[in-house]
Amino acid sequence: MSTAPSYYLRHSDCRFESTIHAQGAWNPREQHMAPVAGIMAHALEAFEARPDLRIARISYEILGLIPDGEFDIEVSMLRPGRTIELIQAELSAGGRVAVRATAWRLHTSDTGAVAGVEDRRMPGPDQAGDPVDLVEWPGGYIRSIEARALPHHAAGRGRVWLRTPLPLLSAEPISDFARLMGLVDASNGIATRVKPGDGGYAFPNVDLQIHLYRLPVGEWLGLENSVSFGSDGVGLTSTVLHDGEGPFGRAEQILTLRRL
Repeated sequence: MSTAPSYYLRHSDCRFESTIHAQGAWNPREQHMAPVAGIMAHALEAFEARPDLRIARISYEILGLIPDGEFDIEVSMLRPGRTIELIQAELSAGGRVAVRATAWRLHTSDTGAVAGVEDRRMPGPDQAGDPVDLVEWPGGYIRSIEARALPHHAAGRGRVWLRTPLPLLSAEPISDFARLMGLVDASNGIATRVKPGDGGYAFPNVDLQIHLYRLPVGEWLGLENSVSFGSDGVGLTSTVLHDGEGPFGRAEQILTLRRL
């Protein structure tokens, strides 16, 4: 496994290789979904890009273990249009699709006269306290991020700011959008109801849904989340997403609760 100072290396237009920094928490030979979401967002953003459209929603379906090492990302157009497009990216490794992502791209225009956001702005990273202790989570990805909690952070409900010093790809420009999308999936691990493996339970997510009412900017991602566990083996992590300018969208992750 490469130890290059980035999450991924590019070998061709569609072939990439993960490094130790993309290593997952549930299995040492898989990738963490967070940087996977980032590299797929980067591929979706670059595909037949148009200045009058932007990505407003990405829906990731995790179809199985995401192997470490080399993989391909193929992007295609599902629904072309003048003002609305639906595009798709598939991450394949070992002869199978491991993650499928679809993204709606919508026409942009000046709607400042009616703009308004109901999500409340949370205090910025300069008001966050001590770093969050994520030592219970193994894997190279968790070790690569900086996490700082705001007051009243607790099991099942958290407010955390994240950033990473590592680029998604070496020697390649990456937008704030793609970099921050590469942190969102960490929300399932920052305010867990039980510690990983505590009481004999695992709670991986099988999807990641991200809705964006504006594009994010900057290096910090704020996660204001709540975690619910049902009584029949299913849970949900719900998150309001923030950057230094305030809230910009929401994320949802459905969880499968399993005894180890």
